[in-house]
Amino acid sequence: MRVDAEKAALLVVDVQEAFRKGVPNFDQVAHGSAVLVEAAREVGLPILVTEQYPRGLGTTVPEVAEHLSEGHPRLEKLAFSAPAAEGFDLAGRAQAIVCGIEAHVCVSHSVLDLLEQGVEVHVVTDAVGSRAPENRELGLRKAERAGAVLTSVETVLFELVREAGTPEFKRLQELVK
Repeated sequence: MRVDAEKAALLVVDVQEAFRKGVPNFDQVAHGSAVLVEAAREVGLPILVTEQYPRGLGTTVPEVAEHLSEGHPRLEKLAFSAPAAEGFDLAGRAQAIVCGIEAHVCVSHSVLDLLEQGVEVHVVTDAVGSRAPENRELGLRKAERAGAVLTSVETVLFELVREAGTPEFKRLQELVK
């Protein structure tokens, strides 16, 4: 039930421009997603980023995109589930750290499909949003009932490094200050 840097991949679901005005905790979701991307890069996790119908909803927001390596692919999708996107591949990882938008639609579909595939899923609650707070809560409760582990950005960071005093710990600690 703990994130393991050797087993995990990060999935950032649809943190796109069109949601900026409609998702009440959008800034928190974007910031948390950006921190998770930085942490994933620091410890060498595979990073998957999806965009739901980017022609209509826009691309991944700059707050997140600026932390991706140059030319990092974004998986365009029309299906609500990220695993249904062409090119989706956890690179053999058995855990998925999931953040993004919307908790009750694309995040939920992705979580449920990953669980059905036998992947251990960690949903980062302070980096997940929906347009309506009650839908966010519904999506999180449904994910947890289905078997996902609910967690936070800071919990994930410290589980990834496991101990203080390492260069990785010092870098990740800076992300939460």
